[in-house]
Amino acid sequence: MFSALRCYSKTWVFPFTNKFSAMIKSRPTGSVRYDNRGRVVIVTGGAAGIGRAICRAYVNSGAQVVCADVDDSGENLPPKVQCYRCDTSVEADCQQTVAKTIEAFGAVDVLVNNAAIQPSESYRPIDQLATEIWDRMVAINFSGYTFMAKYALRVMREQSSGVIINMSSGQAHRTAREVGVYGPIKSANVMQAKQWGIEYARDGIRVVSISPGAIDTPMVRATLQAQGGGAALANRHPVGRIGKPEEVAHAVLWLSSSDASFVTATDLEVDGGLGAFGAFAEPYPMPSDQEREP
Repeated sequence: MFSALRCYSKTWVFPFTNKFSAMIKSRPTGSVRYDNRGRVVIVTGGAAGIGRAICRAYVNSGAQVVCADVDDSGENLPPKVQCYRCDTSVEADCQQTVAKTIEAFGAVDVLVNNAAIQPSESYRPIDQLATEIWDRMVAINFSGYTFMAKYALRVMREQSSGVIINMSSGQAHRTAREVGVYGPIKSANVMQAKQWGIEYARDGIRVVSISPGAIDTPMVRATLQAQGGGAALANRHPVGRIGKPEEVAHAVLWLSSSDASFVTATDLEVDGGLGAFGAFAEPYPMPSDQEREP
């Protein structure tokens, strides 16, 4: 089921000749390293997918990381990550997570609102949508972001510093049939970041959002068939592949660093060019099997 997805996610997949691809890959690409020693970071939904990659990236850069997730086992996370069980749809859980973080580490420097769901049952026209699916998605994907920010912001205002990053989606900016819940909520996550960024700009707090394209995560894999399959999904992105969780994590590290000190109340699309590609444009040809390999 996922063989095509793995093919596209493991490396570059450009519909160019192998010779040209090899020439591009032979050139220096540059690299950036961040020092987050002494910083305290909360990542919701950090047990899997993009959240897990964000936790690892922060740990690797020296931060103290708190993973707030309904899965608090810590499996596949670095041992330095502190896991707290948190259902972000429950305000009391969010309040307790921030309180425990302060008790243990004394600060909250970064909050990454990442916990979200997109169940296959949500791929319906809204007149056919089960109310319980709507309620659950709003509770986690929208209210959860608000609850976590509410209590983290109280700490950040006392510190006169802090960064909040809302994980949004490419679906916040464009839509399709049968996605009447996820995309509109993700659009609201972008507006949350813009409003909070304006509200708290004079408190030393920056708030931004990130809108990824298709990223190789369990959530994307679970709905792969509904999105046309792995090869088709990869080919919709101008770069010719889907993204890696680590690529989103790198954007998070930059946005939460002093290098992005003049960036707030805005959204960053990490989407392989998907957002710029017009619906009226001629689709990219599907690469042949030979062109898929480096």
